[in-house]
Amino acid sequence: MQKEVFAGLKKIPFLSGLSDEVLLSLAEKAKSAKFPKQATIIMEGDETSSLYIMLSGKVRVFSSDDKSKEVTLLIQEPGSYFGEIALLSDEPRSASVVSLETTVCAVISKSDFISWLMANPEVAISLLGVLSEKIRHLTDKVRLMALSNVYERTVKALQAMAVVEGNVSVIHNRPTQQELASMVGSSREMINKIMHELTKGGYVTVEDKTMIINKKLPASW
Repeated sequence: MQKEVFAGLKKIPFLSGLSDEVLLSLAEKAKSAKFPKQATIIMEGDETSSLYIMLSGKVRVFSSDDKSKEVTLLIQEPGSYFGEIALLSDEPRSASVVSLETTVCAVISKSDFISWLMANPEVAISLLGVLSEKIRHLTDKVRLMALSNVYERTVKALQAMAVVEGNVSVIHNRPTQQELASMVGSSREMINKIMHELTKGGYVTVEDKTMIINKKLPASW
């Protein structure tokens, strides 16, 4: 498992420039945790404070209000990580994380991470940069939610997930319509209508878990 954790750590931006020896010293502090599909890994408001590094699987990071209305903040896959904000704060968890399929994570406690960070202070500046980028991402998402309509938010979400492959853009392991609806603050029914029109117009093609964006999506709908 330590080899998997080590490989996962090397993919994390604020750790990728460190020596193998330093990364191995952090990997040794990790414990493996396996979560079945639809397991709650982190609950918003919890006092837990561990860092989770994804080795396999897929998770949804979301926030909800007291009426159980949810908005998806991120969909994360292997090589991603979550829980890092709690490493530097004593505040409760700011979002929930649920597994969308069987997921395996390497878990590093706050105390272990802080002791390792004190021994490797050069990481702190990189970590602050990552946290700043996350704040910027969430600020952009709030702006998008407030100033754009559902179609515009849907297009932005699809474009953000897609990778260019030749003359098309591809979304591997695409979200379900319900997941996409939660990401853009809409209903599954509205997303169904939008995707139907985009498919009908030849803008997108859906093949099992893959979505292909064949041409530039319309600016409005």
